[in-house]
Amino acid sequence: MKKQEQILRPHAETVYAKELSAIAKSDKHARPTNWKLSPWAVVTYLLGGQLEDGTTIETKYFGSRRLIEIAVATLATDRALLLIGIPGTAKTWVSEHLAAAVSGDSTLLVQGTAGLNEEAIRYGWNYARLLSEGPSEKALVPSPVMLGMQEGKLARVEELTRIPSDVQDNLITILSEKTLPIPELNTEVMAQKGFNVIATANDRDKGINELSSALRRRFNTVVMPLPASLEEEVKIVKTRVEKIGKSLELPTQSAPVKEIQRLVTIFRELRSGKTENGRTKLKTPSATLSTAEAISVVQSGQALAVHFGDGQLKANDLAASITGAIVKDPVQDKKIWLEYLETVVKERKGWGDIYRSCKELL
Repeated sequence: MKKQEQILRPHAETVYAKELSAIAKSDKHARPTNWKLSPWAVVTYLLGGQLEDGTTIETKYFGSRRLIEIAVATLATDRALLLIGIPGTAKTWVSEHLAAAVSGDSTLLVQGTAGLNEEAIRYGWNYARLLSEGPSEKALVPSPVMLGMQEGKLARVEELTRIPSDVQDNLITILSEKTLPIPELNTEVMAQKGFNVIATANDRDKGINELSSALRRRFNTVVMPLPASLEEEVKIVKTRVEKIGKSLELPTQSAPVKEIQRLVTIFRELRSGKTENGRTKLKTPSATLSTAEAISVVQSGQALAVHFGDGQLKANDLAASITGAIVKDPVQDKKIWLEYLETVVKERKGWGDIYRSCKELL
């Protein structure tokens, strides 16, 4: 096996290199300076379709075309893009693919954490050179944002609201003036055309640092919704499970669509506080029960089925991961889950196996 094939999660621009090349060849629309593709082609890359030469472009995002068009149009202006929504609404996924399509490089990434300092957004120093030579360009260590400015590429900031407020505000000058002052060298970095920032944030996380009004004004905000229908969410989970399963060497047939449908139904009903037919109201657990969590539950069940079962995902393979995803609070969530099992799952025709498997774990 080639070394490249052993990488657990290659970057988007590597995985979809052939698609990006085919789109670029057939792209006849105007491209902003330093963009690899036109805005029209970027949207086609994310939403999928058929090119004139017959090449099929895989769908990366299942959802509103208009939403993606707004996001791409924002990146072609001088305003930064903020993708916001609850965990698991494909914010990071969309951010990565936008960077891959626009700049051909999704690696200029700042991962937001509570302990992040301003060097991660501005620049740092090679302290050995700094001590021996003093402040100089060679001693400077550019941040991903600084590299994006110098190269005219998109920079990504994940979990923006996890970053301390005083560190967040380092983005204000960068986004408004398109410059990054370096007072130690009495100089500045001026952004090249093509530079912009895609940030992601969620409003369900604990320890959120609200954005200042000054910083929020520099962003155009796009709210990432949950899948609109059961069918759409099942399709997303099935597609992602198959894609990720290849890299984890899990056979696609190990996750039958029937089990995915049952899992997604459970998540959607508990998330919305009512059954799919709207007849029964339900209590909602503290967990977000996102599409991303559904994908994780299926993957965990697949691994159990392949390595410790008969190779095909069944109710008992799903049960442990479902319980773990729903019961975050061992007291309150457990009561809600038990009530749902007794009033909904137990009464559903053909769901006896999943009812028994989940009950055994409680």
